[in-house]
This record gives sequence, structure tokens and C-alpha cells, in this order.
Amino acid sequence: MERDGVERRDFLKMAAAGLTILPAAAVRGATANEKIRLGIIGCGGRGMWIGKLFEQHANARVTAVHDYFRDRADIAGKTFDVPEAHRHVGLDSYHELIAGPVDAVAVESPPYFHPEQTVAALEAGKHVFLAKPIAVDVPGCLQIVDAAAKRQGRCCVLVDFQTRNNEFFRGAAQRVHEGMIGAPVAGQFFYHTGRLGKKAEPGTDVARMRNWVFDKALSGDIIVEQNIHVLDVANWYLQGRPLKAFGAGGRKARVDVGDCWDHFVVTYTYPNDVLVDFASTQFLYGFDAMCMRLFGTLGTVDSHYGGDVSIRGKSDGWAGGNTGRIYEEGAVNNIKDFCAAIAEGRYINNAPESANSTMTSILGRMAAYENRLVTWEEMIEKNERLDAHLDLPPDGPDRRA
Repeated sequence: MERDGVERRDFLKMAAAGLTILPAAAVRGATANEKIRLGIIGCGGRGMWIGKLFEQHANARVTAVHDYFRDRADIAGKTFDVPEAHRHVGLDSYHELIAGPVDAVAVESPPYFHPEQTVAALEAGKHVFLAKPIAVDVPGCLQIVDAAAKRQGRCCVLVDFQTRNNEFFRGAAQRVHEGMIGAPVAGQFFYHTGRLGKKAEPGTDVARMRNWVFDKALSGDIIVEQNIHVLDVANWYLQGRPLKAFGAGGRKARVDVGDCWDHFVVTYTYPNDVLVDFASTQFLYGFDAMCMRLFGTLGTVDSHYGGDVSIRGKSDGWAGGNTGRIYEEGAVNNIKDFCAAIAEGRYINNAPESANSTMTSILGRMAAYENRLVTWEEMIEKNERLDAHLDLPPDGPDRRA
């Protein structure tokens, strides 16, 4: 079956291979000492933060910015000393940013827009540093995988998973893969946290854009936009992706904005009948934790985002360490790797494995929304595309919106 240019079996082969490092080729035409010119697409809190990290920790400078909202684009422009001519506003003006003086783009917009923006950047020959999740639906995931494959040997694509670039999570994954915990049997993965704050009073599509994290179509819901961090680690530890999922959840505690659910409970089945018990909330008071535990025949890997990572076993173990600074350190490590790869002509691409993790989250969402068992093949076959049905001024609202 063809899906946006990617044949399913070929996609699964690419995804199973994980991070791809491609042969060196001619670098972007600049010397190694020249700063990489970075454009930021999406100038909310994370976009601003990522831009600052690029300038602080890599040989890069922000030369262009884009956001739907003029106030955000202007704040970013002033922060990074970007001329007004390179501050782009509105739904489609990211095309102007991509066509301008940039070597790479950091896509930090709402996930609903990631596929079209990433594909446009790659088709224009720009390197892409991409926030997770890569999309909110299966077609979007496959679009990005396809576009990245077409730019093999010419463009870098790096999706910003902090756990994948943390020494203790890497140490744990390596030891699991080497057999320290024996054969995996079952897992406990959860992401429990407090609620996020509203950015605007609900009631208009402009407000939906301000409050995109609460919007199912714009964010993919919390299981895709947030919980992907722990589900990505499940795939990583188990070196694959789930075969099926059964789920439930709802919207009971946070009902004042948007339409996202505030809790999910999903059981994933991986190959060899390994069961992963997943749960999430996004409304809590008094408890906050991201935990990734995998139980094997010889031991347990117990890993926490922002906490301790270790392995305890029947006859062997590993002390690991604390990941208290992973949120920033992981992003900085990814930024350094991304910029080094560009400068050295090493064309890294982790889009396939990132698509697998995004679709693992989508599978859980689909199973929970429909409160039934859904297989991976059914999800791919359905190929459901989310439509936000936005009715927005294309050039962006004024500052008061």
C-alpha cells in the first residue's frame, strides 16, 4: 500500500534501523568556522528557548523568525537582533523564511503544522531540527519520513528527544540490549503531571492557536504531544514498536479550555507478548513523575526523566546516575550534534524512529478514543488525517488578539 510516497514495508524497515548516519557529501558551501544561519518557525516559549540554546552552545546564529502572531515574531526578532524584513508573520509566511538567508530551520510550531513546514524546508534544501511529536497523524508522519529520505546525503533531520541523548538513558538502553535484565516480560511507563496554563480566553480560532496545547487537532492530544517521551523510551528499550493497543481515558478534571483529554490508560502489546502498562494525567496537584520501568527475567531497568536511572538484577546491576538536568542538557546535546553534523557533512536522520514513536502515541490515542483493541496495521490502513478546521486571518491577527 502506498501512503504519501512511502511503501509500508520499506518504512518499517527504515524505522527499525533507527538513527541513520549517511555518507559525507559537500557541506552547505560555508567553511567550518562560519556560523550556521538558523531560522525559527514557531516563536512561543520553546522556540525562543531553543533559539537561545543554539546561539549559546553551538556555532549558530538566528537570522530569521516566523510565527502566526506578530507579537511573538517581534519579541523573537528583538531578542535575536533579526531585522524586521526577516520577521515573518501569518499562516504561510514560513515559506518566506525558508526562501531567505537560512541554512537550517528549527520547527517549534504546534505539531499540526510540522509536516507541511518540515517538508517545505527539506524540499528547499534546508536542514531541520524538529520538535517532537513530528506530526499529529499517520499521514503527517509518513510525509516527513518520505521527505527526509528524498534528501538523504544532503540534509540533516534531527528530532529533539532528550532521553536519546542522555548518558544514563543511553547506558540503560545499551545494557538492556546486551541482556542485563534478561528477556523483557512487561513494562510500567507513566507520565503524570500538573496542568498547563491558558494563554487566552477560549472562544475563537485565534484563541485556539494561543491555546494549541489543549487542542486535539493542533497538538495531537497529550498522549501524542507530551507522553511521547516515555513511549519513545519503551520502543527504544524494546527495539521495536507495539503490535496493538487497548485503551481508555477521558476529560474530567481539566474542562475549562480546549478539547484534549486529561488522562489516558493504555495497554500496549509488543512482540513476544511483552505487555507495557501506560498511564498519563495532566491535571495533578502534589505528584509529578515520568517513569519508564521494564521488567525482565533477570532484572529491572528503572528510569526516570529528571530522576534516577539504574538497573537491579538477580546477579548483576548498574548504578547509573541522576538525570536532573536532562531537559536542557538533552536539548543542548542534540543541538551540538545537529550543528556538528552540518559542519562536517554527516547527514543524520532520525525521522524513521521518531515517526515510529509518534505513531505509537497515535495508536494509543486511537485505542483510547474508541475504547477498543486497535492493531498497528489497522492504524496504518486507516491512515486517518486530523483536520483542525481553522478559520483564521491568513496574515495573522493584530497585537491585541
